[in-house]
Amino acid sequence: MDTQITLAPLEGVIDNLVRELLTGLGGYDLCITEFLRISNTLMPERSFYKVCPELHQGGKTRSGVPVRIQLLGQCPQLLSENANRAIELGSNGIDLNLGCPSKTVNTHKGGAVLLKEPETIYHLVKAMRSNLAKDDILSVKIRLGWDDPSAVHEISDAIVQAGANELTIHARTKVDGYKAQAIKWPAISDVNAKQQIRVTANGEIWSLQDAVNCQQVTGCSSLMLGRGALSLPNLAAVIKGLESPMTYSELLALLTDYSTFEITGKKAVYYPNRIKQWLSYLRKQYPQAGDLFNRIRTLKEAKDVVAVLEAEVRLHSSM
Repeated sequence: MDTQITLAPLEGVIDNLVRELLTGLGGYDLCITEFLRISNTLMPERSFYKVCPELHQGGKTRSGVPVRIQLLGQCPQLLSENANRAIELGSNGIDLNLGCPSKTVNTHKGGAVLLKEPETIYHLVKAMRSNLAKDDILSVKIRLGWDDPSAVHEISDAIVQAGANELTIHARTKVDGYKAQAIKWPAISDVNAKQQIRVTANGEIWSLQDAVNCQQVTGCSSLMLGRGALSLPNLAAVIKGLESPMTYSELLALLTDYSTFEITGKKAVYYPNRIKQWLSYLRKQYPQAGDLFNRIRTLKEAKDVVAVLEAEVRLHSSM
């Protein structure tokens, strides 16, 4: 099976810096940005460049992986106008977020709450598709439903009939959250078997074996990696047989590069929290990352976190 792998958007975690690092390790065919919320206006160009700095370099990461801007909203006309602006600025297609489970987002009628309204979804996708050029890709990201996984059939039918080119399905409902035991890959299989567009499977893919199992169950050649990509940074390359899982020493070198990017850029103030978030995912694959997390957990200054990381690098380089 010719596997296509997309790097998922994880709000507040996978930004352009992380995209640069992960795509540089190989295996990715596409990246989706964190969502750009569309509420009541045509967003200024600077908003698109903020969520997708790769627009400055042809809409691709430095390793050449295309990046697609994701929009979130509920107004067909505004979504259409902003989709066109994103394309004009260089986005490689448009992704519509209909899966975000955030309470704040859902309260403002965005993300997963729209899964309750397949007819509304149809009109959103139809308007966006009608106002994009024929060759522009429109993809949609969903969950199986709000609380009923069988709703995925009506939802996916609405999306396909409205003219979307691609569909990514996170195999849980909104109510399921991220509970591992709630994953329902077979539900994706049913959709993939009947729809005539590319269907990408997402959810609980942490390893090569998970990827193989997911593809066997769903029948999807396309996979989206999110938390699994943070847990094992070269997971995409491992799935494609390009690399072995990176060692802890290799991981430390990657985190050092990440720290260099973060503390010298505009996001330096967020660095301590960002690296703590990443280490919390890395603990699943690397027990040593759990120990490292415990040592920096209470630190608030970037320089203090970097000092601990540098000491960890020295320790393991001498082994």
